[in-house]
Amino acid sequence: MKLYAVNLELPFNANESALNLAIAAETRLPADRITNVKPVRRSLDARDKNDIKFIYSAVFEVEDADYKKRSGGFSRNIGKAPERPEIAETTGEIPQPAPVVVAGAGPAGLFAAHTLAVRGYKVILIDRGSPIEKRAADVDVFWTSAKLDPESNIMFGEGGAGAFSDGKLTTRIKDARADIVVETLVKYGAPERIAVDAKPHVGTDVLRRVVSNMRRAIEEAGGDVRFGTKLTDISSKDGRVTSVTVNGGEVIPCCAVVLAIGQAARDTCRMLFDRGVEITAKPFAVGVRIEHPQSLIDRAQFGRFAGHPRLGAAEYRLTAKSGNRGVYTFCMCPGGYVVASSSNEGEVVTNGMSYAARDAENANSGIIVQVSPSDLGGAPFAGMEFQEKLERAAFRLGGGDYSAPAERVADFMRDSDPMPFDTVKPTYRPQAVPRKLKKCLPGTVCRGIQDALTAFGRQLKGFDMGGAVLTAVETRTSSPVRINRGEDGQATRLKGLYPVGEGAGYAGGIVSAAVDGMKAAERIIAVYKAE
Repeated sequence: MKLYAVNLELPFNANESALNLAIAAETRLPADRITNVKPVRRSLDARDKNDIKFIYSAVFEVEDADYKKRSGGFSRNIGKAPERPEIAETTGEIPQPAPVVVAGAGPAGLFAAHTLAVRGYKVILIDRGSPIEKRAADVDVFWTSAKLDPESNIMFGEGGAGAFSDGKLTTRIKDARADIVVETLVKYGAPERIAVDAKPHVGTDVLRRVVSNMRRAIEEAGGDVRFGTKLTDISSKDGRVTSVTVNGGEVIPCCAVVLAIGQAARDTCRMLFDRGVEITAKPFAVGVRIEHPQSLIDRAQFGRFAGHPRLGAAEYRLTAKSGNRGVYTFCMCPGGYVVASSSNEGEVVTNGMSYAARDAENANSGIIVQVSPSDLGGAPFAGMEFQEKLERAAFRLGGGDYSAPAERVADFMRDSDPMPFDTVKPTYRPQAVPRKLKKCLPGTVCRGIQDALTAFGRQLKGFDMGGAVLTAVETRTSSPVRINRGEDGQATRLKGLYPVGEGAGYAGGIVSAAVDGMKAAERIIAVYKAE
């Protein structure tokens, strides 16, 4: 009989084979009667730095006779193995009259195209950027020589912005598809541990390989994948999408469009608005990236066990208030780098990235301050224009060559002239230069960051260290617009258009965006049948 155990505690340095003993204690059965133990979830509990432990959930098997004999005596941590909720699969009766166009090859677009292709549907996946191999080379050129390719960068190209990140897979959504997303990533090359870890991450180096393998699977299933192909117009008849125009000239007839354009495609959003698609403003957040020595974060979180290989690089997630505004850390990258993420000329944008090993000298995270549409007047593109304003201001302040303005925490807090970097060396490339950040950030954002630094210093020892470095600006935390859609997943004013993912305002990470793309594909499958 297969059973399920939760809240199994093991010392962090214990071998997982000890799970047999932990389960035996819960079931009051001999350890040799516990078989086929498989961990399904592992989280780290470091609240007591003298007793750091892993908390496991696991499936296991016992003989039916043992279960019947002990069924009245098992602890409340033991129960029947849960079954994954079934996802209803409905296939339409209308023959598919034309391909589905999926615009954008980030997580939402990749998983939408994959879901359609493996089910035998005609699908064309387009992306304005480059395949991941060329894209990685283009990004490296930008980081080393400040030569930006506006169509192939951290924001545009195969894999989306997530391909140059820590590859975090943590999500708060409760959807069976989330498990399918993780299993799919493992199938295409991600490490198996991501299916077990409570806070899984892939690492940008591994994620790039996964993305390219997934693209090849789409092509092998009959999907057409086209890079350097920018969505420039959309046509409709009687309120339904009939075709898209790419690169300003080629018209592609389609039965539906999955709009997975990401949050940097501002020109595409404006084009859609001009074609009558309903777009509204939504809350977002802006701020800076902060860097500390990873060793400081490790000591603050793990105490005397800092540096132990079983613990790896420590993480954090902190929240505070500045007046009535929330301020919080965002996309924390242990052992990582602050990276140049510009997608338009004349703008400086920062983000964070870690490789799978998370073994770089610095830890980094965004410190971001909430911005409400009412702060900016509520117009659909007011938030987008606010982001652009900050990014251009950071570009000018950095010297106009994609150097990023940065400042030590001590100087930022004292509002004094910025001093050279000392304890922490910024990792941003092409380079970070000492500048007074209040010259490119609004007063409300500066105050929010100052309030947060004080609060975070109380929450995590050393967070407010004077030598930590703040690098501006972090603006692409989430989309400032929402492309409105109805309960059927279609745009409110245009049937056959399915806005999905972060850029459309409906997701907050790799997994939630991928799930959103899968749902759109399933809705299209429920209308048409593959031929």
